[in-house]
Amino acid sequence: MIEKFYRKIIDGLPSAVIVADGNLKAVFANAKFGQLFPSAKKRGSLGSIFCCAEDAARCGTSGCSRDCTVREAFEDCIYSGREVSRRIYLKTGSPEGTRDVSFSIEIKPLDGGLFMGVIDDAYELEIARELATAKNIQQRLLPAGNWAAGHSYSYMYVPCREIGGDLPDVYSIGDSAFGMIADVSGKGISAGMLSAFVKAAYDKTEFSPAQAIRSLCTKFNELNLDERHYVTVAAVRIDGDSITYSMAGHNVPMLFKTAGGITRMTLNSPPVSNWFENPTYFEDTLAYSRGDILVLLTDGVTESRNGRGEMFGSERAIKTLSVSRTADEFIKNLQRNLKDFCGGKFDDDITAIAFDL
Repeated sequence: MIEKFYRKIIDGLPSAVIVADGNLKAVFANAKFGQLFPSAKKRGSLGSIFCCAEDAARCGTSGCSRDCTVREAFEDCIYSGREVSRRIYLKTGSPEGTRDVSFSIEIKPLDGGLFMGVIDDAYELEIARELATAKNIQQRLLPAGNWAAGHSYSYMYVPCREIGGDLPDVYSIGDSAFGMIADVSGKGISAGMLSAFVKAAYDKTEFSPAQAIRSLCTKFNELNLDERHYVTVAAVRIDGDSITYSMAGHNVPMLFKTAGGITRMTLNSPPVSNWFENPTYFEDTLAYSRGDILVLLTDGVTESRNGRGEMFGSERAIKTLSVSRTADEFIKNLQRNLKDFCGGKFDDDITAIAFDL
């Protein structure tokens, strides 16, 4: 009866608590611990309790156990008989995927050969878990296929943080393929929320790219955000022999590979924002030939810098396109060239869509 009473008290604590025995087997974890590690078992090895993504089934016997910071912390407490504080670094698994987490834990000896661990910065760990969930949700907003209205396409999306502010989208209406690429202001969580809004607010039933952007601007203004928030957009409709396109402040031109070289498709219209009353968005049409490649980029591509501070630039993007035979080949070449140029480190989200025409 008393044991149940104490367990009820511990379950009500705001801190995550885990209790293990001298054999490094968990015998109890409170409710808060279960919230931070929702896939964890209530009892068992430390690996299964902490949702270790390495080799939880062989925890204590596999090679990774030698470098496990959780086991080391509990072992130090067991052998010293004193309270131990450690910073833990783990690769954990969850329904949302694998992620790296870190947190501080204080472990102290209890009577009866038990050892209690209390996670001090549970809030920090919970935020990390929520970020992982948000990242998984954002990945689900990306295009799911590689064909639209008879045209194959390929794309790349590399956020510079856990949550990105770029949005590529591809869809069809009847026999027409549509592509839209957006770049929202800011980075991180706020940018991710704004890009999710763009995904939901962009009218994919609208046949006119300019009208779709105009409608997005109207909905954006209903958010009543300040002037620091804005969205640049490039949108295209691909018909049987022509491309209709519109832009909203997208400062990186779309690139169009023709038999005669590269054509830059530009229109001067303001970003989606509250900077102007009733902004006007235009659209234009350009013919294409079979075998051409249409590319949409965000400025994260051309403004990526190497260690010397040099930008990748539109000319390197054009050169990459000029030696690519298909949309998929261009995206792969672009990824490789950007990685080689920047050393794999990016200060902005990197996004591009390419269509085979």
